[in-house]
Amino acid sequence: QVQLVESGGGLVQAGDSLRLSCAASGRTSSIYTMTWFRQAPGKEREFVVLSWSNGFTSYADFVKGRFTMSRDNAKNTVYLQMTSLKPEDTAVYYCATDSGFRGRMPTQYSNWGQGTQVTVSS
Repeated sequence: QVQLVESGGGLVQAGDSLRLSCAASGRTSSIYTMTWFRQAPGKEREFVVLSWSNGFTSYADFVKGRFTMSRDNAKNTVYLQMTSLKPEDTAVYYCATDSGFRGRMPTQYSNWGQGTQVTVSS
């Protein structure tokens, strides 16, 4: 089993930047995919960005050019650098992993963190 802990959320103003972290522990050698999702109030959980262990990264169209995902394999941690934040980016951001090469559907993931709240004021 893999345990995930997100951190770094907070309240920022539109145009600000924020960096989220997701630290993995447990059976980290089994992780092939690490992904960020987000869920706004009253909305379904949506894909943000994924990273495969072979280096492939894929972003949702709405964050391209603004968000960057990076990995520190030595620390078993992934980061989500968010810039030019908009009020519509307000959501709980979740980190998820799985032992295979997974895609953009939340149902494909077996391990989830507790989420970290990001609130962007206008």
